Amino acid sequence: MIDDERASSGYVIWVQGESRLLIDAGGGIFQRFSQSSARLESLDAIALSHLHVDHSADLIALLKGGYFIGRTRALPVIGPSGSDLFPSTDAYLRALLDSTTGAYRYLSGYIEGGRGWFQLVPRVVDASSATPDLVFDRNGLQLQAVGVGHGHVPALGFVVTVSGRKIAFTGDQDGQSEAFVALARDADVLVAHHAIPETDDTALRALHMTPSAIGDLAAGIVPSRLVLSHHMQRALERRAQGEQAIRRRYQGPLDYANDLDCFVVE
Repeated sequence: MIDDERASSGYVIWVQGESRLLIDAGGGIFQRFSQSSARLESLDAIALSHLHVDHSADLIALLKGGYFIGRTRALPVIGPSGSDLFPSTDAYLRALLDSTTGAYRYLSGYIEGGRGWFQLVPRVVDASSATPDLVFDRNGLQLQAVGVGHGHVPALGFVVTVSGRKIAFTGDQDGQSEAFVALARDADVLVAHHAIPETDDTALRALHMTPSAIGDLAAGIVPSRLVLSHHMQRALERRAQGEQAIRRRYQGPLDYANDLDCFVVE
């Protein structure tokens, strides 16, 4: 919402000082990415949990900036399959960049390749599947994805593994995915989206986890650390009530993420 001076969702995985993976690219991420000193040329992949605007709007801005960096190696863009209301990730890229019909067709070199462009390689993950998919495995970094419930929106949860450490991202989900819980179990860090208060009685409960649902998820995963992100004011205004609901189910370390926070996994 336009009410809290925060950027939308976006997370960088840093490995030994290099920005290796970007998960989500919502509005404002273009600026935060630069402020964090992340570099597009060092990314091994971009992963989109789903195609709501607050998770994907700044992808095209990041790519425009990428024309000037001299990168030549291809960049995988990993994301969900489509539905009647949402394109698949490859169709989304074509809608942006196709040389004939794309909204930003002047940047079509990202699809076609050629001089001065690095090529995007879409990797579509079946968002209806409860079977985890190893979608990236290179240079010691692994990324697994599994479909999660986010109402009618095709959506993914992600688990990143680096040097034996595991970082799990719920993405936007209703908390009912047993497959995600199994995949993320014993994570060193669980990043959970904190969008609605415990008292929410609207249709948003079918899209997002209440604090008690976050607590249930964390109790099943047993992370070493729980980080709440994707805050919305309606949830932050009832932070004490929400934290109490989480604590009835999860008693481990708990952090509230702010823009540009960096959480270190030793």
